[in-house]
Amino acid sequence: ISILLNSAILSSYFLNEKLNIHGKLGCVLSILGSTVMVIHAPEEEEVTSLDEMERKLQDPAFVTFAVLLTVIALVLIIVVAPKRGQTNILIYILICSFIGAFSVSSVKGLGIAIKQMLQRKPAYRHPLVYILVGILVLSVSTQINYLNKALDVFNTSLVTPIYYVCFTTTVVTCSIILFKEWSSMELGDIIGTLSGFCSIIIGIFLLHAFKNTNITWSQLMASVAKEPSKP
Repeated sequence: ISILLNSAILSSYFLNEKLNIHGKLGCVLSILGSTVMVIHAPEEEEVTSLDEMERKLQDPAFVTFAVLLTVIALVLIIVVAPKRGQTNILIYILICSFIGAFSVSSVKGLGIAIKQMLQRKPAYRHPLVYILVGILVLSVSTQINYLNKALDVFNTSLVTPIYYVCFTTTVVTCSIILFKEWSSMELGDIIGTLSGFCSIIIGIFLLHAFKNTNITWSQLMASVAKEPSKP
């Protein structure tokens, strides 16, 4: 969240990129929605070994989710991005967000491997370590490439919050599927998660749909002050 706010502030000062009132409200709603989702997210099931991580990665639900993300990302990269990537801000950002789910899962597995090596266990002999390293390198390089493309074409104050929201949503969804977190969610957490997700959707809509509308807070207050009072 701090990165999001700092980016928006710095881009307005150094890059002369301005957010209108809709963009500011959308940014606030997106941050609040993401925060609510994180607060109500269930605790991860503890994984202590690479063998356990391997079994979870081979779970049919996660495999289906991973294949679906990969197919959508490839379609966006090969078919959609060359045609609409320069005009639609969501194309590059969605590619980064979908691929980002794999980078977070890889980091989780590599963290387990490092922990085992510190315990003097031969984790480096496990083939999963090298698979995770390859996935991490590929996913991070892809994210950097398309995020830079998005920043070259679109306003930084728009790219940063939208990317933050999409990335957070994808990672939380991936974590829920991978670690079976839905089984421990209570009704209050489910309502909180859905409320946060709805706030994120509204925030993205305000950021994207009204990005070319030049309305400031002072103009809005002035128009309200000019309205005649009703009897």
